Amino acid sequence: MHYKDWNNIKIPHAILDCAFLEGTNFTNANLDYVRFCQACLSNVNFTNASMNNIYFGEYAYLEGHSKRVDGIKFSPDGTKIVSYSRDNTIRIWDASLRKQLQVLKGHSDGITTIQFSHDGSKIVSCSWDETIRTWDILSGQQIKLLRGNLSGIASATFSPDGSKIVVYSSEKTIRILDASSGGQLQLLEGHSDTIFAAQFSPDSSKIVSSSADKSIRIWDVLSGKQLLLLEGHSDKVTGVLFMPNGSQIISYSKDKTIRIWDALSGQQIQILDGHKGQVFGIQLSPDGSRVLSYSSDCTLRLWDHSSGKQTHVLEGHSRWIEQARFSADGSKIVSSSIDNTIRVWDSSSGKQIQLLEEDAYGVEFLPKEPKILSYSLDGTIRIWDVAVERKIHLMEGYLDAITGLQCSPDGSKIMSSLKDNTIRLWDVQSRKQIQIFEGHLKHINGVLFLPENSKIISYSDDSTVRIWDMLSGKQLQLLEGHSKRVIKVQFSPDNSKLVSCSNDKTIRIWDISSGKQIHLFTGHTTDINDVQFSPDGSKVVSCSSDYTVRLWDVLSGGQLQVLEGHSDNVIGVQFSSDGSKIVSCSSDRTLRLWDVLSGNKRLLFEGHKNDLNNIRFSPDGTKILSCPGDKTIRLWNLLTEKQVHTFEGHVDEVARAQFSSDGSKIISYSKDKTIRIWNASSGKQVQVLEGHTGYIDGVHLSSDGSKLASYSRDKTIRLWSCDNCKIIDVTETSLVKCIWRVGIQSGLLMKDSIWKDTKGLKDEQKLFVKQRGGIFRTFFGFLQVPEKIKIKNFVKTFSILQKIDTYNMSTFH
Repeated sequence: MHYKDWNNIKIPHAILDCAFLEGTNFTNANLDYVRFCQACLSNVNFTNASMNNIYFGEYAYLEGHSKRVDGIKFSPDGTKIVSYSRDNTIRIWDASLRKQLQVLKGHSDGITTIQFSHDGSKIVSCSWDETIRTWDILSGQQIKLLRGNLSGIASATFSPDGSKIVVYSSEKTIRILDASSGGQLQLLEGHSDTIFAAQFSPDSSKIVSSSADKSIRIWDVLSGKQLLLLEGHSDKVTGVLFMPNGSQIISYSKDKTIRIWDALSGQQIQILDGHKGQVFGIQLSPDGSRVLSYSSDCTLRLWDHSSGKQTHVLEGHSRWIEQARFSADGSKIVSSSIDNTIRVWDSSSGKQIQLLEEDAYGVEFLPKEPKILSYSLDGTIRIWDVAVERKIHLMEGYLDAITGLQCSPDGSKIMSSLKDNTIRLWDVQSRKQIQIFEGHLKHINGVLFLPENSKIISYSDDSTVRIWDMLSGKQLQLLEGHSKRVIKVQFSPDNSKLVSCSNDKTIRIWDISSGKQIHLFTGHTTDINDVQFSPDGSKVVSCSSDYTVRLWDVLSGGQLQVLEGHSDNVIGVQFSSDGSKIVSCSSDRTLRLWDVLSGNKRLLFEGHKNDLNNIRFSPDGTKILSCPGDKTIRLWNLLTEKQVHTFEGHVDEVARAQFSSDGSKIISYSKDKTIRIWNASSGKQVQVLEGHTGYIDGVHLSSDGSKLASYSRDKTIRLWSCDNCKIIDVTETSLVKCIWRVGIQSGLLMKDSIWKDTKGLKDEQKLFVKQRGGIFRTFFGFLQVPEKIKIKNFVKTFSILQKIDTYNMSTFH
């Protein structure tokens, strides 16, 4: 549905959740009551559209922190939110109005934890600056700097009566401080390793603590004496807390179990055993009848408190779970994971009822509203609606994480490998999946089209290389021999052979037609990181973490050269187009150029400040492109032995860069989620391709240079093209756009969408749109300025603006 002209369309009440609407024209449309949950609305024109009661599924976020938010807490009465961040600040927000009330400044390093006092009037905070501070919530003023110079502070908590604070750290000791004076009342000693948790009993008379020494200890607050030692866990006890009535204690450990103890006798009552990985956290249901746990095994589990029996296993996350919480009424559970999803579950049935694609570090339910807060690395706190009557339905079309991608030589097909160990083939014209290849048992590391366009090659952590028939989907050859994961595969220039390298320290040459191994190259003493055929197919070059580059003869199977000189892991290696030279890059932050015939080092390029990501020869062999592990790309001239250009524009680390086939352009992609096209001669940026919402893991330019495919951690594949030219011929005034996409995009996208004169949007919705990059006005109300066209070119195109300096430039948003 992208780039459609839907001027004047009337679709009230339409459900457009997860719809891909990029570039679509909704001018004068009736969109009343339409749902746009997690839709792609970038560059959409909503001018003069009716938008009464539209629904985004989320709200304007809490904006203020400049770095990663590490946690949020609600005040005991639920009226305030307190957040803390690596930007060294604590912020207090009104929970209902969602406005910032106070910014608490004083810590000189990131805050590790905060806790409210029982009456909600104060908070205590700890920081990496090794200080503990108490603050007045109402005024935002610091009350006291309690104590400094306590190394490795982990956390501090008020006692229920508010008179004391317990502090625990990697010092192996626990300190009880007077909340008013800051003076130390007791020093609790007994643990022999790092303390992970300490908590007051409900009546403030005792403290329970847990440690890496595998023990739990109960202490008397008044005397500071140890009352009980609870043993039974077989590994580090990472968390412990009193039950609300104070008669029982619950703990969890790296030994994958949760245990319930009698607080008076110290006897173990229940073992909750079922997780297959470390338990990261637990929470009691509001009525205390159930225990929720989450683990590195990617599951959440519900347990009956009284019997200790497991009632539900909540499965859906593909990677470990960072946080899980009950709703205030106990009817729902929300969880966040490093798989970049937030999931909402029905706690009675254990069924998943919502899936939100978001890179969230943690989640919490709002105490008084059917909403959740998520906080993330970008410093924002987002608000999501989880009302039952407006639940976000699970959509078909979700892809697992993408591990590799390639365009067919004729550009008509796209092939991708996925984390679910499958390979999928897509037809570009019909935009449909036409084949699925199944057989690999473990993670697929890459896929290749053979140039004759009838065979597909894949290689995997299952130690195999497989050759498939593209039309039937059947496996033609199984190439077995490697004993560990296959890192890379490349076919010979005449397409008759394959070379593969593996973590088993070997390189193997295979005959494609028979699937038989021709040669086994041994010599590297550790992992091999890259391998490549020479342009004439007579040689193979490899590089390894053993600091060497090696040259091999394909005909005899013998080693020709060992190129030594790097002082750290050699990450990448490539032949020049004429086969006379080899370039290598290393973790020693150097590029080295070698002569193939003599094996001598010809040039050494030094001065990189970071580990190099990759290197590439220009097609004519006169230049080298390098990514030095920062936000730049560098171009080196082999004739002058000097750096020609530094390409600057990315705002995060550049992952990879490559030349176009004719050498005129450079294509790069970065952790900033953009792809950029540069002019290799001038060093200037030509295009920025935006749309992915996760790190871009790879791009592939079709053989004819007409299209560019990309894949990202947002679990989508995008195909980019230009209406008037090939990708390799684009200029600054070209418009490169996404013409095809597969997978459900994570997050709601609105960048450069036009909302001029829309009707029915609420003030909070307008704020939300602005936060997401939407524009509420255009120049003179009649023209949208494409982001890809610079102002100077815009002025040249429209002669009526010859004296543009006389106009109010603020109208350009």
